[in-house]
Amino acid sequence: MYIIKMKTIIYYLAIFAVSLASIGIIRLYSTNQPDASTIKVSEEASPTEVSESFGTRTDEVEVPIIMYHNIHKANESDSKYVISEADFENDLKFLSDNGYTTVVMQDLINFVQGKSSLPKKPVVLTFDDGYFNNCAYGFPLLQKYNSKAVISIIGYYTDQFTQSPDENPKYSHLTWDDIKELMKSGNIEFQNHSYNLHTTDKGRNGSKKKRSETLEEYKQLLTSDLQKLQEEFTQNTGYTPTTFTYPFGSVSEASFDIIKELGFQATLSCENKTNFLTHDPECLYMLNRFIRTPSVSVKDILH
Repeated sequence: MYIIKMKTIIYYLAIFAVSLASIGIIRLYSTNQPDASTIKVSEEASPTEVSESFGTRTDEVEVPIIMYHNIHKANESDSKYVISEADFENDLKFLSDNGYTTVVMQDLINFVQGKSSLPKKPVVLTFDDGYFNNCAYGFPLLQKYNSKAVISIIGYYTDQFTQSPDENPKYSHLTWDDIKELMKSGNIEFQNHSYNLHTTDKGRNGSKKKRSETLEEYKQLLTSDLQKLQEEFTQNTGYTPTTFTYPFGSVSEASFDIIKELGFQATLSCENKTNFLTHDPECLYMLNRFIRTPSVSVKDILH
């Protein structure tokens, strides 16, 4: 009788042990299987999500934009808008040594529209006004460091120096021939800095609305000016700018809808802080820029 009971106990213990082992195997198998929702996300991932290995994030991407004006051969001016050729080379070397990649406005637009990704640590270098020294001193360095920049020209001055060429790096502006040659290089993108609103004459503060102007008067003035430069770009180069750069950074809210109606997909302001881009087209308007002065280098700005 005792032997029979022992056999029964051993039998049930064996069944219990087998059950425990089966549960363990099931759990191990379940743990090693990919989750169905994970597979679905992977299959349906957008190009931007897939491109995280290139430095982009699915929520937002930080893009600092640097604002330059003049480059002179040496530090020979007290103006905060003039840096030396050596200063600019130091900026490019710093960017190259620290993993930054220069991009242009079309790259930002393409990213926001979901057409392409951005590289790791993107940065935009912008030059306002369209001075000839950007070509004489800046362009060779951009080529040397395989970098890109955005130049926003004032149409009136480009027309003046096209009619009467004068390649003086201290004051001359780019001609239409200069612009076409620079565009061919792939290192320079051009944008619209107004045809002739870069002025403080007659109570005007750049493209900002005057208090004495009606909304209709302002819309007519801004449309006429910006459209004139857009048309000259198309006629002279076959290219039409996508971005409007506010003269002096002077902005009126009244300009926002007008600029969008003219087809501009982005605008550049002068507020001294960085940008965070998403896939919302609105994030491309009123982009901030850090001004590069002789005493504040790109290293200072980005660190």
